Amino acid sequence: MTTENLNIHQVMAQFSAKTRAVFQMLKFRLSATVVFSAGMGYILGAPSELDWIRFSVFLLAGFLVTSSSNILNQIYEKDSDKLMSRTQNRPLPTGVLNVAEALILAGVTGILGIYLFISFINLNAALLAFASLVLYAFAYTPMKTVHPIAVFIGAIPGALPPMIGWVAATNDFGWEPGILFAIQFVWQFPHFWAIAWVLDEDYKKAGIRLLPGTGQDINTAFQIMIYTMLLIPLGFVPYLMGMTRITSAIIALVCGVLFLAQTFNLMKKCSRKAALQIMFGSFLYLPIVQIAFVLDKVEKL
Repeated sequence: MTTENLNIHQVMAQFSAKTRAVFQMLKFRLSATVVFSAGMGYILGAPSELDWIRFSVFLLAGFLVTSSSNILNQIYEKDSDKLMSRTQNRPLPTGVLNVAEALILAGVTGILGIYLFISFINLNAALLAFASLVLYAFAYTPMKTVHPIAVFIGAIPGALPPMIGWVAATNDFGWEPGILFAIQFVWQFPHFWAIAWVLDEDYKKAGIRLLPGTGQDINTAFQIMIYTMLLIPLGFVPYLMGMTRITSAIIALVCGVLFLAQTFNLMKKCSRKAALQIMFGSFLYLPIVQIAFVLDKVEKL
């Protein structure tokens, strides 16, 4: 192989590594999950005739703003990420990307996302999306190593996507987006605490504090149970408000009861395995209930 061919090969390898790193920085699966939730809120708020072009632009804008939040999060946590086995191979800890490159990527995705919101959706949705980015990147992220109240702070931007979706579709605030926010807000606590329980050893290496009280004990398990229990009545509210029909309320009830049953097992055993079951249960609960709401709304039209 000649020197010229070797240089071309090296350039192509570097380009390929950078491209993979950019994709990793976007946290595609996490961002897609957030956008899915926002899309559900949009469809619930939208009139019978969905404008698919506008809806697609909304999903793209949401993805870009969420990606920007994720990138800023990784920039702040680049040093602590080196300490945890779960995150030590991310682009910044490994040096595949540097901070300047990551900041440019965060700026481009964030600015473009907000621009799309303002130009093609509405200002109210843009303001909510911007507030979500700021809270996640500049309040929740630094608080993770300071106090477990970070979970409460993080639950706010974590619960905003369905509200943003509704406001994007209607350009109006009200009780409806409020209940969508409330369901996802309450869901955040068993979700995040179960994850923190499972990853507690790794989190301790980086000084991250998310579990309430003394950590992996009956007190934490009890708090997880209380918040999970609250999801049961909350799942009925969209039906009582006329947003959906009784079918989705029953589905939400069944999912809530099954989710709650997992917390009793955690209270009994206080084990990592029981927390892992709740973590997976939380991953199932929210999309199933949201899809049920949307399908019920479609049937209702």
